[in-house]
Amino acid sequence: MLSSVVSVGAARSLASLSRRLSTNRPGSPGGAHRPAPEARVPLPDDEPDDEPDDEPPAANWRPAKDPSGCSVLLFPGQGSQFAGMCRGLLKYPNVKEMFSAAQKILGYDLLSLCLQGPEEELAKTVHCQPAVFVTSLAAVERLNHENPQAVETCVAAAGFSVGEFAALVFSGAMNFVEALYVVKVRDEAMQKASELVPSGMLSVIGRPQANYKYACVQAKEHCRSLGVEQPVCSVANYLFPDGRVFAGHQKALDFLQENSRRLHFVRTNPLPVSGAFHTELMASATEPLREVLRQVEVRRPEINVYSNVDGKRYMNESHVRRQLVKQLVSPVKWEQTLHEIYERTQGRKFPLTYEVGPGKQLGATLRKCNRKAFMAYAHVEVTADEDD
Repeated sequence: MLSSVVSVGAARSLASLSRRLSTNRPGSPGGAHRPAPEARVPLPDDEPDDEPDDEPPAANWRPAKDPSGCSVLLFPGQGSQFAGMCRGLLKYPNVKEMFSAAQKILGYDLLSLCLQGPEEELAKTVHCQPAVFVTSLAAVERLNHENPQAVETCVAAAGFSVGEFAALVFSGAMNFVEALYVVKVRDEAMQKASELVPSGMLSVIGRPQANYKYACVQAKEHCRSLGVEQPVCSVANYLFPDGRVFAGHQKALDFLQENSRRLHFVRTNPLPVSGAFHTELMASATEPLREVLRQVEVRRPEINVYSNVDGKRYMNESHVRRQLVKQLVSPVKWEQTLHEIYERTQGRKFPLTYEVGPGKQLGATLRKCNRKAFMAYAHVEVTADEDD
């Protein structure tokens, strides 16, 4: 496993702090007073429990929860970071403690990096993943302070790539300190994998007639003609209808850009990342992540949390561990996740949705995937308010 500033055991010694944070375990002492697991409210589109034959109907029946009285939290991923984030969060409970714990785990001043940059340092994989993770959970502290009901009534959460770890901490599946240590191991392993071969990611918006799989086939054939052995080019992120992110060998991405018109792409944009995340080029990063996940405590989420791998809910502890490792080499199915969360019959209301963390990219994708759900969307600001 990669060398670290602190061991898992040392990270656990900081767990007393983690347990005091309202972002840790829903319903735990000192935390946000959301329903305990046994009293957890159902998802807005859940049906009442089946009634046992030997009990009167009224004894076990629960009315469906009004969706407009529930909330969903969305946690952003790498690429949403910017210098100056967190400036509006430091006055809220627990936030300074979170960054103090982060400094001990990471070995550098994460708060200073978030506040002041420089941008090129903040954008590095080894820095931006912890930065987005901690900032997002700090944004939950703000939401909990300003609108505690939004936290108390939360029934579901999802996170984009590294944001999935923040969603799991919020759900009570992992504690803050250990999850941050896992993120540290993950980002170091991903950075190391990125240095093995020139690679990257390319955001694409296509026309309805675009064939994304065929585009990858052509890009790989082009790479082979240039002598690249076992070229990689695949869809790494499903964002919204006709919104994709490709990842793979750099020569394959160059081919896609150069032939974008013929491939029916409306717009292409290289992403400022160091490698081909969520493809098989991240295979060498899976073992360090698998090993550290064996060493930390993982619990079943106390609310519904959705996996990037297939858009489905996490079921238990082993499922969480398996999917987090698989996520490294699998595409982020964000569009499918949003459909899973917000699918409902005609006329049913939508829950309130809060994007907690830097940027508003997840709100933009929600708008393109489900305009009606987006009508109940809000972003929790992470910079200073005008009156601060």
